[in-house]
Amino acid sequence: MNAEITLAGAEFVQRFSSTRRGARLARRLAVHQLDVWGVPYGSELSGDVALIVSELAANAVLHGLVPGRDFELRLVDLADTLRIEVSDARGELGPEVRPSGPGAESGFGLHLVGALATTWGVKDRVVGKTVWAELATRPGACSEFPGVSAFRPGDGPPPGLGPAPHAHGEPAG
Repeated sequence: MNAEITLAGAEFVQRFSSTRRGARLARRLAVHQLDVWGVPYGSELSGDVALIVSELAANAVLHGLVPGRDFELRLVDLADTLRIEVSDARGELGPEVRPSGPGAESGFGLHLVGALATTWGVKDRVVGKTVWAELATRPGACSEFPGVSAFRPGDGPPPGLGPAPHAHGEPAG
């Protein structure tokens, strides 16, 4: 079964404490919200969103922490695309895709985000930054590459377009 979000334009926004517990709660509430929107818990889309939210929230807590400041999770249904945004208070420290080597125990998060998301990037805010990722929510939908089916981990990007992890800024469109 292909899970679909049926409420185009639906939005979920919540702030969380910049702690490991806050990051776990962000993931749990994200998949709960998807279930409310008609994407069953345990579906492929739900699992992909859980992983992306986990990675972006963990990065906000570990690398975007400003004492006393929360991070924010925002989910937006953009018709055929789900946009995930995680905002933190440290704008001067952007996401960094690190090369992963044998035996590495960390540094894989943004590689996973890039493999699961159709596209992702970072944008500045008045205070801090927002790291966002988009996922196609319907078969054949792909927000940045019209006419190209959403690709899965291991497929690589569509020919000539380069890998999604290097997309920064707002998506074209």
